[in-house]
Amino acid sequence: MKTYIGWSTLFLAFVVAASGPAQVQKKTRQTGKQAKTGASASAQEQTKAPEASNQSTLIQDQNSLTAFQSTPATVGRDYLIGPQDVLNIDVFQQQEFTRAVPVRPDGKITLPLINDVQAAGLTPEQLAAELTKLLGKYVTKPRVSVIVAQINSRMIFIGGEVNRPGALPLLANMTVLQAIFLGGGVTQYANTKKIYVMRTENGKQVHYPFNYKRAVKSANSTENIVLKPGDTIVVP
Repeated sequence: MKTYIGWSTLFLAFVVAASGPAQVQKKTRQTGKQAKTGASASAQEQTKAPEASNQSTLIQDQNSLTAFQSTPATVGRDYLIGPQDVLNIDVFQQQEFTRAVPVRPDGKITLPLINDVQAAGLTPEQLAAELTKLLGKYVTKPRVSVIVAQINSRMIFIGGEVNRPGALPLLANMTVLQAIFLGGGVTQYANTKKIYVMRTENGKQVHYPFNYKRAVKSANSTENIVLKPGDTIVVP
């Protein structure tokens, strides 16, 4: 009987010893699986985080662009209003005359009662004085201010082998080289020795040659002329 009990005890001990490593291995696999699952979830969160950040940045950029587009243009006192410009007319305590008006291609704007008024060729201050005189027939001592909200008359154009062809706002004293830079620079296929500026003078089209490489190397290049409204830069 003692012998039977001894062998039974040894058999049970052997079973426990054999099953122990298997259980440990099973637990190890489960732990490893959980670790992989956690790492995968963490990776997904890290992947989503940049996407959310990019979306946030995009929204901020769009808001900044909207704010920039709604900001009135900054012009000097000697700025001459041109066709396609948009003006903010403000008549103090006279809401029926306070509005944003575009300058028509014929250079005129339209307001209630006084109808068409020549705006192109005048400074904002000169136009305000003219409106004050005309509105004086209908309003007692009108106080008029004119603000250029959008500058659309002072544009240049760039086309051909540039990275961003199209219309560009003409900045003060802008040169050909500066306009090309604003257009994203020339492409690898551009013939930089054959660039020219088209300009209308006295009803005739005139071409001004421009050598890109020479202008880049020399700060005093005579070809790097100051642009005028309506100029077109052609990069073949």
